[in-house]
Amino acid sequence: MIIPITNLSLPEVQLYSHLTEAQLRNRLEPDKGIFIAESPKVIGVALDAGCQPLSLLTEEKHVHGCAAEVIARLGDLPIYTGSRSLLASLTGYELTRGVLCAMLRPQLPTVEAVCRGGRRVVLVDSVVNSTNTGAIFRAAAALGIDAVLLTPTCCDPLNRRSVRVSMGTVFQIPWTYIPSWPHPGMEQLRSLGFKTAAMALTPEAVAVDDPCLMAEERLVIVMGTEGDGLSRATIAACDYQVVIPMAHGVDSLNVAAAAAVAFWQLRK
Repeated sequence: MIIPITNLSLPEVQLYSHLTEAQLRNRLEPDKGIFIAESPKVIGVALDAGCQPLSLLTEEKHVHGCAAEVIARLGDLPIYTGSRSLLASLTGYELTRGVLCAMLRPQLPTVEAVCRGGRRVVLVDSVVNSTNTGAIFRAAAALGIDAVLLTPTCCDPLNRRSVRVSMGTVFQIPWTYIPSWPHPGMEQLRSLGFKTAAMALTPEAVAVDDPCLMAEERLVIVMGTEGDGLSRATIAACDYQVVIPMAHGVDSLNVAAAAAVAFWQLRK
């Protein structure tokens, strides 16, 4: 099923070029949504996690090169190929590692299922940058976080760039959306046995290495949006307010960097 692309009018390749992230996600019918995984390594991780592929788009030179192992796993699914310049004009960007794979979006679990058995969970509130979202997932997977919860206003973790920055960890660590935040979502987390820690610059905040905080058996680390951080309502509702002590008068870190520090310090 190797199909060379000689022009850009094939309907089958439109999802790689003309559909926006929102259209791929298909908000009206999420069960029919699609996402795009980029690079052989990330595609392989998605396949290992059980994601269902639909087709592959790759530079010709990679068919028997870096994409060969992934192609061998796709059976008789269509493999579209073309020159680097043609694919760049199709997608609007030069492909990282020269390989894209369209896949069906997996069905998301419930908050209860994601948190079951977890001791350390991160809740990402209104983070809109795809690079930050991917980096938070990568840090969470690497540094002992059991699950990720997101508010509905967050960047889609299956955004093409977010998936790539995460190095495929969005397929390795359980995640889902928490529908209503901070209420009744906060009460839902408490009913599951969690205390909540808001990463926030407030006078009442304790240091991230506070012994009482570190001793909590089940903890949700709440990270806020770029710039504004967490809302006052969220901060007030959390059990802890937490800061990372800093030097040289620096007041804060990028949300992804702060998340990595907090994950390492508070891991179980």
